[in-house]
Amino acid sequence: MASKTTLNAENLEALGTQRLAQLLMEIAEGDGATKRRLRLELTAQEAPEAMAAEVRKRLTQIARSRSFADWRRVRELAADLEAQHRAIIDKVAKIDAAEALELTWRFMEMAETVHGRCDDSNGAVGEVFRDACRDLGPLTQAAKPDPVALADRVFAALNENGYGQYDHLIETLRPSLGAKGLDHLKRRFTELARAPVERPSSEKRKVIGWGTGGPLYEDEIKARRRESTVRLALREIADVQGDVDAFIDQYDERTRKVPRIAAEIARRLLAARRAEDALRTLEAADHRRSDWPDFDWEDAQIDVLEALGRTNEAQAARWSCFERALSAEHLRAYLKRLPEFEDVEAEARALDYAGRYSSLLQALAFLVSWPALDRAARVVTARAAELDGDYYEMLAPSADALAAKHPLAATLALRAMIAFTLTKARSSRYRHAARHFMECESLAATIKDFGAFETHTAYAARLKAQHARKSGFWSLIS
Repeated sequence: MASKTTLNAENLEALGTQRLAQLLMEIAEGDGATKRRLRLELTAQEAPEAMAAEVRKRLTQIARSRSFADWRRVRELAADLEAQHRAIIDKVAKIDAAEALELTWRFMEMAETVHGRCDDSNGAVGEVFRDACRDLGPLTQAAKPDPVALADRVFAALNENGYGQYDHLIETLRPSLGAKGLDHLKRRFTELARAPVERPSSEKRKVIGWGTGGPLYEDEIKARRRESTVRLALREIADVQGDVDAFIDQYDERTRKVPRIAAEIARRLLAARRAEDALRTLEAADHRRSDWPDFDWEDAQIDVLEALGRTNEAQAARWSCFERALSAEHLRAYLKRLPEFEDVEAEARALDYAGRYSSLLQALAFLVSWPALDRAARVVTARAAELDGDYYEMLAPSADALAAKHPLAATLALRAMIAFTLTKARSSRYRHAARHFMECESLAATIKDFGAFETHTAYAARLKAQHARKSGFWSLIS
């Protein structure tokens, strides 16, 4: 049972309404965000129909503000924005869906100016706007605006999407746009693509930066941005309309040969039951087999081969991905498609291969996650000299996984991290190295035979002799 002093709703209720009200007033004193939140709650209770006016008033204030919110104040700004967003969705929308939709559009229109006056390196402000954009979907379905008018609003929004706040807007609003709205939206973007780009005279061109090729002109940047906006919009429209050919048309011949793009096109063709076309697209790509798989292209190829009934080739491709990257996902898919009993033999062969893999750390990570801890332990003891203690993010969890049944292997992984830390004098890691040393000491009691490796006593003595001056480390050993 939680203590009566634990901070939770039940314990706070026990204080009584009068005391809670006093505390809230004290907290709100000098805190504008809290005051606004409390005022919204009071309005919602006493005059819910006035909520929209309160929110609209605050949105106007936020939009007009010019003060910069640095990293210290940006969370306060994000909290204020979220409070207005929630008031629209939780309060206004329950009374008037059309009003809530209009307020959300107005909210979203602030994104450019708000982002321009804040340091949103932690992404808190951007996430509030992306959440609001997602809410446009259910709001439009409830409010049922005219599809053509909605398409015009989407067109305007996507042309002001400098911070990605409207990403995926077409997909979000697909049910409300319908065929009529989507056709109108496509027509508007097609017309925009055909419209000539105004270019100022040489004397009036504005330089806004410099690149490796020389000056960057404002009109050129705007033209590129417009072209990118059009292409992205037409691709998304093509996707929601299920028009694969229209999607493909948004890429020129050269771009279609990029393996990642070819994979995107192939997947859409496959979904449209055009597997042969999908394979031709993949084969036309500038793809070269390398030591590390290009998973986008190769996974698309596997799916296409399966769809065409070329299962042996698909299996060979899965095994190839496993061999080059020790991909557990591809190995599991490969084993799943083998006849009964053959999978056991194939798994053993795969684990043998993993044990010989050129990168010991990658082999260890694969064997531990598979899991094949017996094999992982054998690999560690056989290739202990190859352990790179700098990769603590891989060795630490491996040591934890091996400790219970393979304490010697776990100890060797821990010693590798300790050796790196002390040899390189990484004082910031001393605390972790000291913990690893004490873990080695604890594991020593469970190791019956150290074999060719030092006992813990000998290891500790050597470490003390080699790094006696690193007092920052030894002071942490209890």
